Amino acid sequence: MRILLLFIIMGLLSCNGSETPETDPDIKSGSTGIAAPQMINYSILSEYPHDTSAYTQGLEFHKGKLLESTGDFEGSSLRITDYKTGKVEQIHKMGTAEIFGEGITVFKNKIYQLTWQNHQVYVYDDKNITQPIKTFQWPYEGWGIAHNDSLLIISDGTSNLYFVHPETFKVVNTVSVRDNNGTVNMLNELEFVNGFVYANVYETNYIVKINPESGHVTGIINLPSLLKPADVVPYRTNVLNGIAYDSTSKRFLITGKRWPKMFELQLN
Repeated sequence: MRILLLFIIMGLLSCNGSETPETDPDIKSGSTGIAAPQMINYSILSEYPHDTSAYTQGLEFHKGKLLESTGDFEGSSLRITDYKTGKVEQIHKMGTAEIFGEGITVFKNKIYQLTWQNHQVYVYDDKNITQPIKTFQWPYEGWGIAHNDSLLIISDGTSNLYFVHPETFKVVNTVSVRDNNGTVNMLNELEFVNGFVYANVYETNYIVKINPESGHVTGIINLPSLLKPADVVPYRTNVLNGIAYDSTSKRFLITGKRWPKMFELQLN
């Protein structure tokens, strides 16, 4: 009788053990049913100087000039730059001990600049970056911003892309970004190009190409070691962040936080 009871107890323990993988954090989740993203090849066409004081948060081509938003609290700014020389032609220092500048985009001749944790969005006329003409409240953290033909597209450091009305700043739609392994978090600086959203994945060398309707990642640009060791200042030169697209040349400009260089890329 004792032997029979022992076998019953062992059987129950075995059954309970078979249920643990559902909650075991070491068990990888199954396939999402999404096709694996394609690696996107590229060619580096040129290198340009970049201001190493710029903790780059947003990058945007507009009317032949490069607009750049920088962070780092008191160092936060909005700038107009000659990207070929690296010369900062105009700068608006908008940061404080509390205000940290983030991504920018230009929509219908208005510049929209996010802040990180202050829930403030500054709007400027593109002819005058020295003074905002309007501010909006934003309920989430501000990371990256771009736009399609009618809506702003905003990231907040999660896997979400928010589609936002530019006049009211109300969220119209939210899309979760996923690839074949699951959600893709830490989406940072954004650029909208030919119907797709390109996003820096913060603290990586990756830029992901996203279908904005499904949220699926369709491609990955891997940019390892753009900077040479001599270009890196320890504890100062920071991560890849900054995507600008020149629709005239159909080329990208890529840089990072306090990088000494900016790279002109053509996707193959």
